Amino acid sequence: MTQLTGPARPAPLASPAAQARPLTMFTALLRAELRKLLRNRSFLVPSLLLPIMLFALFALPNLDGRLGGVAAGPYLLVSYAAYSLVSTAIFAFGVATATERANGWMRQLRVTPASPGAYLAARVAASVLLGLVSVLLLALFARVAGGVTLGAAQFAGVLLRLLLGMVPFALLGLSLGLALGPTGAAPTANLVTLPLMFASGIFYPLDVAPQFIRTLAPYLPGYHYGQLGWTALGARDSAPLWTHALVLAGYALLFLAVCVWAYRRDEARRA
Repeated sequence: MTQLTGPARPAPLASPAAQARPLTMFTALLRAELRKLLRNRSFLVPSLLLPIMLFALFALPNLDGRLGGVAAGPYLLVSYAAYSLVSTAIFAFGVATATERANGWMRQLRVTPASPGAYLAARVAASVLLGLVSVLLLALFARVAGGVTLGAAQFAGVLLRLLLGMVPFALLGLSLGLALGPTGAAPTANLVTLPLMFASGIFYPLDVAPQFIRTLAPYLPGYHYGQLGWTALGARDSAPLWTHALVLAGYALLFLAVCVWAYRRDEARRA
């Protein structure tokens, strides 16, 4: 995964009165975030193509049969959609923070009327939009190349669950972005993301995984994130839905605490 480079400046705000409006600040910052994503093609293109490439390599040859009690095609489509959204949450939302801390963008924001809440909301919205585009392209490819289809209501249900479940992974990426420098955040994120996806049964069914992976998986956030999407298809699950939501909420609180610690440490160093 390529690291994001320098930020685009937000569009000038119209007037002091307009600057005080949270929605105006949010809109200006969201435009800046989207321009930044569009200009960084070395990040954008791999982000959109990698889930499709992995689906073509590992899922297309295995679309026949059933997984978790449902057709293998939709099950694997949800798996790689989950990977796409986790990757977007960690890299586009979180790791880019390390670059913006290093190039002074965060210091510039502190002297503008933009509030931290508007900035974070704009980052979240841009990441969600990027994730949606990535999942839609993946679904289009799965339909054209493998004949995999989901009903509109079912697809919307899967998307809603997976988008809500992105929160702990966005906070994980943000904690890496706040704790590490720009040269260390992206490699560390790769080191975390890929093993997490393999050990959580996202890239292949846990039924064929080694026993130690099957023992470890229920303790990982990626496993519970995948269950959110698979159970929306009607897949078998030995635990109720609230269990997965509760585990993901616990991880979100853990990563939020790391974010707060890393932010305060960074502020103390700059004081």
